[in-house]
Amino acid sequence: MTAAENPELWAFLTSVRPGEILSGTVAAIERFGVFVSLDDGPDHPVFPGVGFITIPELSWRHIDAVSDVVRVGQRVSCEFLQFDDWNGEARLSLRAMQPDPFATFAEGVTVGQALHGQVTKVVPFGVFVRVADGIEGLVHLREFAGMSVGTAESIPQVGDELTVVVTEIDRERRRVALSPAC
Repeated sequence: MTAAENPELWAFLTSVRPGEILSGTVAAIERFGVFVSLDDGPDHPVFPGVGFITIPELSWRHIDAVSDVVRVGQRVSCEFLQFDDWNGEARLSLRAMQPDPFATFAEGVTVGQALHGQVTKVVPFGVFVRVADGIEGLVHLREFAGMSVGTAESIPQVGDELTVVVTEIDRERRRVALSPAC
């Protein structure tokens, strides 16, 4: 069934505009997202709610479990993104209601600035370092080349504390490039 086959649902979905704030109650949590029963929306003929939040739209930060962000029965206010006329859903964003930690970080940090952080992940091409709450940057393996870090055993490990220098802030891709401080 498409949304167009349900006149009440279709009228609701076409009346809402992107950016509008909608409130409701979390009706169900699934592995692929969260259904929200909207206060001003009709019942959905198939799903537990006409509002739907995908996992990436729940939070700016990486989450391990949806239950870390919301629970069934919780009241939420979300920004309307678009309507899905195939599933008859109002696609919502909970994270749009929160300040973007990357934007805040990028405003307060400059290229060349030294930061202290903790290694969170070691990958074949470098290490990720948490330099602020919810912000990780990459120290590429090549950045260690000129240092006394010549063997795999001397590459920093998860949990190690490092002082790093910001070499690039890519706002569009939401990435921070780092270099070890000498």
